[in-house]
Amino acid sequence: MLLFRWLILFLLLAAGVSFAFYAGTGKSHFKRFGLLTLKWVVLSGLGFFAVLILERLA
Repeated sequence: MLLFRWLILFLLLAAGVSFAFYAGTGKSHFKRFGLLTLKWVVLSGLGFFAVLILERLA
């Protein structure tokens, strides 16, 4: 579980850095990478919390 939390933290950091590069350079591939990373982090976070909720119910 700790590994998963660190992974989410680093992926969110990577998305933030990508958005900062986009703000600095204006190149759209940084924005696209940041949005793609953010989308998968949110989806994996939702899956993680769904597993935690299901563990509580069982």
